[in-house]
Amino acid sequence: MHRLAAASHHRTGHGLTRPPFTLAGTLLGARLVIPLLPGVIVFGSAFGTAASQKGLTLWETLAFSAFVFAGASQMVALEIWTDVWTLAGLLTLVVVTTTVNARMILMGAAIQPWMAGMTRTQLAGTTFMMTDSNWLIGSRYRSEGGSDRAVLFGSGLALWVSWVAATAPGHLAGSLIENPEAFGLDLVMVMFFSAMIVPMWKGPRPAIPWIVAGATALVAQQLLGGYAFIVIGALAGALTGAFIDDDV
Repeated sequence: MHRLAAASHHRTGHGLTRPPFTLAGTLLGARLVIPLLPGVIVFGSAFGTAASQKGLTLWETLAFSAFVFAGASQMVALEIWTDVWTLAGLLTLVVVTTTVNARMILMGAAIQPWMAGMTRTQLAGTTFMMTDSNWLIGSRYRSEGGSDRAVLFGSGLALWVSWVAATAPGHLAGSLIENPEAFGLDLVMVMFFSAMIVPMWKGPRPAIPWIVAGATALVAQQLLGGYAFIVIGALAGALTGAFIDDDV
């Protein structure tokens, strides 16, 4: 990764350095998510199974995965899915999924400086493909000196293709995969995040917001239940980080 990061700058015809968005970066991003794909495939299949049990057709399920592309929100939406929709039911669905995805606001703000200067097409494609996993991949790549913003897009694209493709066999298999945790594949994401975060360690002080966010989220989950802990933990961590002076 270091060699690719160091080589990821290119110059325009006027000799000005400009952060690139290249095919090589797209392919690198896709390779970096390979360890995650088994878990993504299993959970994509599990979503397809759950959607089938809720009465969604194959094409409705595929469209759900393709256009929403938010695994946690999709699962949550199915939990409160109903055959007959009311205004109250729709509002509940909107509020719950918005709560689950609210973390994307903070993630987008954190990576925004790196995305400055993208074309509208590049920006639209990259932000649509952004997930927790490829956000972390892009953040680590950038922290190591990389500048090819296509890494973020490529890793997200690989996750999107795998998620959508896995939805179909899950739907067709019906109840074949009802409990991914039984295979231990629910830990794939946790192990991947741990492996990616460790090399980014810069001492105990920058880790304080992470600790505060995690502890606050655990307390909120115990006290409130539901999905509010995601937003509460993220805000607690962000506020803590805002009061820490990294220069000290």
